[in-house]
Amino acid sequence: MGRSGLERKVRGALYGGAVGDALGSPAEGKEPNVVRERYGWITDYVEPWTGPSEIGKGDGRFSDDTHMTMILSQIYIDADDELDVFDFARAIVPRIADETRWVPEHGREMPLIERLFYPEKWLLMRLRLANCDPRLGGHGNMVNCGAAMYAAPVGIVHAGDPRAAYREAIEIFGAHQWSYGLEAAGVVAACVAEAFKPDATVDSIVGVGVELAHDGTRAAILAVTERARQYSDWREAIGPLRDAMRPFDGAAENIRDRGNGTDDWGPSRVRSIEELPIALALLLVTGGDFEASVLAAANYGRDNDSIGGMVGAMTGAMHGDEVIRPDWIARLNAANRVDLDPLAAGLAALVHRLHLRRFAAAADGAAMFDQLTASA
Repeated sequence: MGRSGLERKVRGALYGGAVGDALGSPAEGKEPNVVRERYGWITDYVEPWTGPSEIGKGDGRFSDDTHMTMILSQIYIDADDELDVFDFARAIVPRIADETRWVPEHGREMPLIERLFYPEKWLLMRLRLANCDPRLGGHGNMVNCGAAMYAAPVGIVHAGDPRAAYREAIEIFGAHQWSYGLEAAGVVAACVAEAFKPDATVDSIVGVGVELAHDGTRAAILAVTERARQYSDWREAIGPLRDAMRPFDGAAENIRDRGNGTDDWGPSRVRSIEELPIALALLLVTGGDFEASVLAAANYGRDNDSIGGMVGAMTGAMHGDEVIRPDWIARLNAANRVDLDPLAAGLAALVHRLHLRRFAAAADGAAMFDQLTASA
């Protein structure tokens, strides 16, 4: 039996995000000129930065972005429902701290918490060790893209309803992030939800980002996408996009520089994470072409795996899985010892069930309102 259009879009979002992550991972944290010196223009999966190896980032091995996306996808499937912040907090910690999974960068089975970056370890620290109210879990964390990088499943679950995706993402990821890190997670989820609409376009996805974003995140999206509209070649756009993003960037110029006595990585009403505005800008520059957008992200350098994961999920959802090279999917599955197809099928079935429930609830609500407004 063939896949439905919905399942092909879900599959496109999951594999699109994973491919974007894997393409960018080897050059993560490096400046674009340094990436060029090492690899030339990245046009396919490349070997690890330090050379051929069976471990490390490279050769199609994805990062924690995709591991967390897979975990959240499974949480939704197991819950068979939408999530609130308590559902999320109760489910996420055991999966990252107690369960083992194959982590190809390390070449072994291990709890994911051992691989996660410090702002993602915060989930364990706050929700279990500190027994924090999940609604306050993200407060005090280093502000980064750690929640936004795995927000795509929220957009999938609310396919076609960006506002609902934004609201749920803001609620559940409050257990993980705060300030503009939390805001970005909401906007990523909303943009993925918009991409599921049959008539979705690059402009409609970017428009949702502008409409729903607040404070520095909205200002950054506006500035960076305005610059993006001046370019049709992503190779030429990389430098100008970084220049447009720099005044808003909440990270240090050297993204490896942390704890440097400044307010980098701290809460702000005027700053933004870099990854989301750049992902939306590359969506514009490439005209929404999946392959061009994820390759542009890989060559952008800096936090390119997360940029690639975001724009890959958006373009994959917009077009469906047919735009992704089959050999990229096969190599990704083999390199990471995974198969995302069961997750895609499970999420698609869940989305279908949820929409039927929502339609039934709307009909009940309409009948009730008719009674309330009927004349005596």
